[in-house]
Amino acid sequence: MSFLGKLFGGKKEEKGPTTHEAIQKLRETEELLIKKQEFLEKKIEGEIQTARKNGTKNKRAAIAALKRKKRYEKQLTQIDGTLTQIEAQREALEGANTNAQVLNTMREAANAMKLAHKDIDVDKVHDIMDDIAEQHDISREITEAISNNVAFPNDIDEDELERELEELEQEELDKEMIGINVPSDNLPDVPTAELATDKPKPSKSKETEDDKEFALLQSWAT
Repeated sequence: MSFLGKLFGGKKEEKGPTTHEAIQKLRETEELLIKKQEFLEKKIEGEIQTARKNGTKNKRAAIAALKRKKRYEKQLTQIDGTLTQIEAQREALEGANTNAQVLNTMREAANAMKLAHKDIDVDKVHDIMDDIAEQHDISREITEAISNNVAFPNDIDEDELERELEELEQEELDKEMIGINVPSDNLPDVPTAELATDKPKPSKSKETEDDKEFALLQSWAT
């Protein structure tokens, strides 16, 4: 506002709508135009039906219906162009609104990061990391010193152990070679009793029965 305007009480500059308000108004306008489109399409269809009905009966009425149809079609074409412009403007505003929100979020994140790093000195951070690395080295040296057995030093000759192991393996191999036997599953058993040259003698019980039968025959004969 100029100085003279302030001096003479000029009008105050009105604050424009926000991005959200402008987008909402554009959407409402789109809805209104879409309803207008639907209305005009129905009117055009009605005029076509009227022209067909009166095509042969009332030529004047049919021509008047076609004229109205042409006007409706012209209005419909204008509304289509207006809708295209409004949709493009709404999409541009929505994109700008999204970009503004993203930018605000990134600005807040940057401020938060700056606040978090406010009391942190980079040189101090490097010093702390150096101290941590040094303490890790000391801890590792202590662990190695503890694990190294001083009372029993590692003075064993590895080559000697290898030779001793080879000797043991050779001994086991020799034992296995000596213990190998020829399989005797198919060979006949050697008899241990003497072979009988004569027929087997009858048992005593068999001889007693024969004597009894012979005695009985003699008693019948007498």
